[in-house]
Amino acid sequence: MDYLFAPDRRETDGFVLRSYFAGDGAALAASLNASYEHLRTYLVWAQPETSERSAEQRVRYFRARWLLAHDFVIAVESTDGEAILGGCGFHLRDGGLATRTADVGMWIRADAAGCGLGTRVLVELIRWGFDEWPWDRLTWRCSVRNAASIRVAENAGMAREGAIRGPSEGGDGKSVPTDMVCFAARRPVWSPPGDIR
Repeated sequence: MDYLFAPDRRETDGFVLRSYFAGDGAALAASLNASYEHLRTYLVWAQPETSERSAEQRVRYFRARWLLAHDFVIAVESTDGEAILGGCGFHLRDGGLATRTADVGMWIRADAAGCGLGTRVLVELIRWGFDEWPWDRLTWRCSVRNAASIRVAENAGMAREGAIRGPSEGGDGKSVPTDMVCFAARRPVWSPPGDIR
């Protein structure tokens, strides 16, 4: 497979997963700026102040890569369309479309974190990936120090597969050696947890 006509949107009763579009920059900037302290420890790209202009450039870049089937960055939007609650995506870090494998990443806006939204988003992302996308395997990697991220993967029914020893973690603009935990969900064996809706 060398190209994918990717689905643009999946709605749930608690949030919407969708591609970013031109015009989403202001909402993304607002979400990132409200969440810098929450995100900066583990996410190298987090900045203390994101301008609407730079966020708009970013969402247009995301959309271009989506249409080229190079990467699939996904907004987690409130059902009323008023706020970006976080972001996630299907990232082609393990060999491209032909492998039918994507690496899943996620961040949740600070004022929406800690209430189970991350787990619900990950479960729905995996469902969507196996229902409407061609993925056979979805992976999740996080720092061994990121207890919340580990808990999200476990609660979403992903299998812990091992660790990557000592890669650099770029949070706070610093390069700090850390170990990463690896999880995966595979199409034939993953089943969603029964109590997640």
